[in-house]
This record gives sequence, structure tokens and C-alpha cells, in this order.
Amino acid sequence: MEVKEIRDMSRDELIQKRSDLREEIFNLKLKKATSRLESPMKLKETKRDLARLETVLRERELEGARG
Repeated sequence: MEVKEIRDMSRDELIQKRSDLREEIFNLKLKKATSRLESPMKLKETKRDLARLETVLRERELEGARG
């Protein structure tokens, strides 16, 4: 997921997507612990997507405090 896609989302969509990514990370970690992951890079990519999303949410929060 690219930052441009994330920035185009509304706040509610971002919060829902954050919840989905956290759940996906949990499931990937569980699979990693119990068996082999089909794609080990999927966990890393998902974590990065979550970090990008959190960054955009925080930026919007700070903009709201200023404005």
C-alpha cells in the first residue's frame, strides 16, 4: 500500500484499516509460530503498511490541534 492511497482515505477508513492490519499481523505471527509462512516478507510488509497508516493518522491529529 502506498502513502498516496492512505492519504486519500477518510479518518474512519484509516481506523478500520488499522484494525484489519493489526488482526492480520496477529494471524501472521501465529502462523509463523506454529508452522512455516508461505511468504515471510508478508509480515514485514504488513508491519510497514501499519506504520505508514499510523503516521498519517498522527499527522492529521497534529494538523487538527494546530488548526
